[in-house]
Parts: sequence; C-alpha cells; structure tokens
Amino acid sequence: MKTALLLVDTQRNMLEGDDAIPATAEVTPVLRRLLELARAARAVVVHVQNDGSVGDPDEPHTQGWELVFTPADGEVIVRKDQPDTFAANAGLGASLRERGVETVVVAGMQSEFCIEATSRGARNEGFEVLLPRGAHATYGATAADVSASVEDELGAAGVWIVDLAAVEF
Repeated sequence: MKTALLLVDTQRNMLEGDDAIPATAEVTPVLRRLLELARAARAVVVHVQNDGSVGDPDEPHTQGWELVFTPADGEVIVRKDQPDTFAANAGLGASLRERGVETVVVAGMQSEFCIEATSRGARNEGFEVLLPRGAHATYGATAADVSASVEDELGAAGVWIVDLAAVEF
C-alpha cells in the first residue's frame, strides 16, 4: 500500500506573519515532520497551493501565496481555487492511482474548509484518508474546537483520525 502526503495550503499567509493562524507555532513543526517522514520514505508528496482572488492574502504570485515548504525535485505542485483539491484538479486522483497510491495523508490549512473538503474529495476518489491530529488548523478564538469538530465529522465519514506517530509512508 503506497501512501501520499497532501500538504494543503501551507502558504506564507497562513503560517507566517501577524495574520497567521493562531496555532502556527504548534502546527508548523508537525507539518514539517510529516514532510520529512514522507521524503525519507520516498512517498509521493503533493503541495497544494490556493489561488485567492485579487487583493486576497493568497493572491497568486504575491508573498502570501508562496509555499512555506519548498517542494523538492519530483514533488507535485497543484493549484486550486476551491476548497476540494480533487474537484479543482480533475486528474489528480487518477495520477495518484497511476503511482500506486491507495492512501493519502491530508494536512495543512484550514480545518473546516480545504482540509475537510479535500479529505472528503479523496474519499470520493476511493482513497483511504488519514488526518493526523495537530497537522491542521484554522483561524479564530475557537480554532481548536473547530479543528476537533472537523475531526469528529471526518471520522464519521470514514477518514482515519490518527496521531502523528501512527503515520507511515
């Protein structure tokens, strides 16, 4: 069973600066560790980059739009303009299956938007989906509650909610 890592919207506007998500100090090391594990196992890594509208913090080709983790040679970069990465990239599921991928680990930003939608999209594409605790976050005073609620909803939808130590590539 081959596992791929989908790093969703790990962009500068979300993880750096004054307007970053509140949990950036906690979530960034977890995301970095997942990327290290995936690279060490030579797993498929997909960097998902959100394209915001003109004037948005993630407007294409602005500093906020840039990825925090520089893709390595051979890693996939896809862009999206809607929450579900698979809906925005119609061939992504087939491309992952061609590489032998059966399971995807979804991590990144924001829990109740792109993480939830991409996890559901991956399930709809027939993938086993793992969502590591602490590997996603969002904005707001109740961000931790929102992230926990998303984990509950996705767990009920068939996504495996796991601790970082349980993730293997």
